[in-house]
Amino acid sequence: MNKDELGLSYSSRKALTVHLGENAGNEIATLLQKMAAQIEELKRNKVNVTQVIPQEKKDDHVIATIENESF
Repeated sequence: MNKDELGLSYSSRKALTVHLGENAGNEIATLLQKMAAQIEELKRNKVNVTQVIPQEKKDDHVIATIENESF
């Protein structure tokens, strides 16, 4: 099972073209490859997010409880 650089094997690509037709199969295979490339790009550029809102003090729990109530 040979895979191209983004993981779609020849047999998978061939199955798509056989079952969906050549044009539709190739279109879906290309779309999957582009999506895989975008996912890899997102993984490479992922950053950690630091919370900038200070944590609540122990005395603020009543206010937080009231704010979360629905009336």
